[in-house]
Amino acid sequence: MIGIYLELACLPAGRGFGDWNLRYNMALLIIDIVISGLISGSVFALLAIGFSLIFGVARIVNIAHTAFYMVAAYCIYVVTHKMGFHPIWAMVIAIILVTLLGIICYKLFINPIREHEGAVLIATIALAMAFQEVMGLIFTGTYLSVPKLINGYHVILGVKVFYQQILTFCVALLIMGVLWVLLTKTKLGLAIRSTAQDREVANLMGINEARVAMMTMGVSVGLAALTGAVVVPLTVLEPHMWMHPLIMMMAVVVLGGLGSLKGSFLGAYILGFAEALVVFLAPMGAFLKGSVALSIMILVLLIRPEGLFGVYFEEER
Repeated sequence: MIGIYLELACLPAGRGFGDWNLRYNMALLIIDIVISGLISGSVFALLAIGFSLIFGVARIVNIAHTAFYMVAAYCIYVVTHKMGFHPIWAMVIAIILVTLLGIICYKLFINPIREHEGAVLIATIALAMAFQEVMGLIFTGTYLSVPKLINGYHVILGVKVFYQQILTFCVALLIMGVLWVLLTKTKLGLAIRSTAQDREVANLMGINEARVAMMTMGVSVGLAALTGAVVVPLTVLEPHMWMHPLIMMMAVVVLGGLGSLKGSFLGAYILGFAEALVVFLAPMGAFLKGSVALSIMILVLLIRPEGLFGVYFEEER
């Protein structure tokens, strides 16, 4: 596809049909990039916002966040293919079970060492690797898939857009809207925002910081499970499927600013479109999309260590 741009740039005016054909192909390429960028950005936003929530409230760097996303995807596969449930019910069951699993893991492995950030980081890495090995033992690394909720497609300016892609994008936006209402219009949201701003003052004002941290962990893992439920019809299931989303999520969080939900939202779409550009403009180098994200993350750290919308944290915190 990159050749389209080069050839188009060298064309003189008045080439007739060939010129129009190239312009048409270029328009199709742009539409493909926009669609892919919006879907990828929405998925990254859901993951990054969930990660930023628990980091902002409890300063927990949860490397296992995308591993919960993977567990939810496998859970949907089991409930759909092995138990015969409709995919909608499978998604509901997976979200509930994975959220409960996240809270249990928090209580058993994270809460006892929560004040030691380095130990928490190591514990969540170990947890993610444990999930990967368990999925590998159960499913033997076989590539699996889940049927789409909606079949068919719609043609937009000559580009086929599958209904499942449209549904994924709309559901992702809906989830982010519900999360915004939760954080801004409810008592739990007020407690989460207050604790994220200053844990000590929140405790002095009567907020049970430990309970808020546990509930935030539930919301964070629930968002990861929701992301897995939304994405699973569009992806292939395998035990390492959590690694690329982890790289992109970390890049998004650093780009937007640690703990900044607004930064995570905007950063997700920036990297979503960057990934789409790499995939569509350099198909032979599509494997470099993770490297591009990490390069952007490193560049932002060098220029603005706190990210686009982040703030410096006080030393004593």
